[in-house]
Amino acid sequence: MAKETENKKIKELKEKLFFEKKNACKTMSGAEIKKADTFCEGYKAFLDAGKTEREACFETVKIAKKAGFSEFVPGEKYSAGARVYADNRGKAVMLAVIGKNGVKNGANIIAAHIDSPRMDMKQNPLYEDGGLAYLKTHYYGGIKKYQWTAVPLALHGVIAKSDGGVIAVKIGEDGKEPAFCVTDLLPHLADAQYKRPANQLIKGEELNILIGSRPFKSGGDSDGAKLGIMKILNDKYGITERDFVSAELEAVPAFKARDVGFDRSLIGSYGQDDRVCAYTALKAITEIGGVPETTAVCALADKEEIGSYGNTGLGSRMLEYFMNDLADLDNIPLRRALSASKCLSADVSAGFDPTFPDVSEKQNAAYMNCGAVLSKFFGSRGKAGTNDASAEYTAEIRRMLEENGVIWQTAELGKVDAGGAGTVALFISGIGVDTIDMGVPVLSMHSPFEITAKTDIYMAYKAFAAFYARNG
Repeated sequence: MAKETENKKIKELKEKLFFEKKNACKTMSGAEIKKADTFCEGYKAFLDAGKTEREACFETVKIAKKAGFSEFVPGEKYSAGARVYADNRGKAVMLAVIGKNGVKNGANIIAAHIDSPRMDMKQNPLYEDGGLAYLKTHYYGGIKKYQWTAVPLALHGVIAKSDGGVIAVKIGEDGKEPAFCVTDLLPHLADAQYKRPANQLIKGEELNILIGSRPFKSGGDSDGAKLGIMKILNDKYGITERDFVSAELEAVPAFKARDVGFDRSLIGSYGQDDRVCAYTALKAITEIGGVPETTAVCALADKEEIGSYGNTGLGSRMLEYFMNDLADLDNIPLRRALSASKCLSADVSAGFDPTFPDVSEKQNAAYMNCGAVLSKFFGSRGKAGTNDASAEYTAEIRRMLEENGVIWQTAELGKVDAGGAGTVALFISGIGVDTIDMGVPVLSMHSPFEITAKTDIYMAYKAFAAFYARNG
């Protein structure tokens, strides 16, 4: 009996003093796990409907309007409780619920991105070779190029014509529509290919998308297949080859989000980096009940995967301009609103993969089903290119998570010299806002079929909801 008592005391002391990750599947009640599963059904629908930044922006606005948000009009007076959004060129969107204190004491900001790695069409993409018609691509973001061969692809995007018309394109998602693909060598003839470095196994200029083979008419025309494809496109969309110059066409995987595993505990889909954080942040702000004390802001941006550049990325002044409009409502300087604001940079982290353990430092890795991931910093090799949250702000967020029953963990993105990555956090902290990263662990990140855990997704949503409820 004395031994049992001693062991119990040791166990209690460990629980009190040690920082150990909790498996949400073992910690959450059956009812809460069911809530997580139900929540993720809406998330999967969002993934399927918004495979590009334009589509994700459109879906965001649709969800926001359904939740009572209206388009923000600069200069118009808004009272506490107003729910507004600002659409930035159809590629990024910012939302706000005006709090009782306006932004006099700052705002609670959550920022995520809605672009994902993919293949973009070049400006002059269409060609024929060997009797086959292709589209030439330029990949977008960091991908393992070999993962994008021999999988069904769909084409999404817009074609802007010189007469001002814009044509929406979405083909390859419906099983009755044609799909497209990048071909690869058969293993019987791949000896030379196998000798290439891994990052050159498939080269960028080999990511050519097969789109057809039947010539317009039989005969000796060397561009018969190309002409046949161009005729189809002209009949369907009224375009000529010149219109590709002002088109934004993206090749994305042509399959839908699905449950993974016999227990259906995981989700497999394209684009979870970073739409998993975008959706959870969106749901958190649209489900705010009543009037919050502090103004809640959600910024869903484009271009993160290529450095957040351009006027729809958070490297631009889009968030500053939006915050300036909110500060004008309270007749205070922008700098005062920003310096008093707090931000969660909502982005994913690398889930620990036991098949490839060597790149992770286990004590500071993110584990599937262990909750939302709090990352004080990202960057690479000596914390280069990152925000590094202060100890005080990190403690503040820790307290918030613990007080609201959020299962969470902390992680870095791999071993110190294994590589690294960045998020939008450095851009937001760069304008004077306390910022820290929080997101969801992902397996097979940047692949056509990324994996997340439903419990982690739900905990991220729960964390974001708690953040919006905080005051000051």
